[in-house]
Amino acid sequence: MAFISVFDVLGPNMIGPSSSHTAGAEIIAFLAQKMIAPPLKRADFTLYGSFAKTYHGHGTDRALLGGIMGFSADDTRIRDSFAIATDRGLGYSFTPNEVETDIYPNTVDIRMENAAGQVMTVRGESLGGGKVRIVRINGVEVDFTGEYNALIVVQRDKPGVVAHISKILSDRGVNIAFMRLFREEKGHTAYTIVESDERLPEGVDQLLLANPNINDVMVVQP
Repeated sequence: MAFISVFDVLGPNMIGPSSSHTAGAEIIAFLAQKMIAPPLKRADFTLYGSFAKTYHGHGTDRALLGGIMGFSADDTRIRDSFAIATDRGLGYSFTPNEVETDIYPNTVDIRMENAAGQVMTVRGESLGGGKVRIVRINGVEVDFTGEYNALIVVQRDKPGVVAHISKILSDRGVNIAFMRLFREEKGHTAYTIVESDERLPEGVDQLLLANPNINDVMVVQP
């Protein structure tokens, strides 16, 4: 029999009326902004399915903007996300897409640009009860929930890279819960996502970057 937590029944602590449309949206954006170096200059949100239909009335727009600024789901500043973003000089837009219908109902694409000119795109799905799934990073299909501490390694798809990642983590006593490789196509850009139920040690990203086939390392801690 499946175990159901009381928190799955009651839902998360949150600002807003809906665990899917506010808390879930906020968590997707919060995870997304962890993947790019601050400060952010601009964030553009494309909304699909029910997000596209109800994003303003359910506060999805405020939640997304709050999450992209690093606010947690229960942060009261989410109510003032628009004003705070303007004060911070953060540009933003919300574009409902009701043309593409063959997509999970509560889905958002986030395009982020930081002050250094780096651009990153993330697609997330809100699954209900405050649970989410990140399903695309820079056009590459991925799958992780953000419920664990995670390393997202951007690499060239070459032999030995995954072994290098495993050795670095093993040498530092990191208990790997999940480790999965996603790639565009053989020999091109790939993403290794490592999830652990322990906090990841400081400096592990720099150790991983010592491999010339690793382009970037993102540490996403809940």
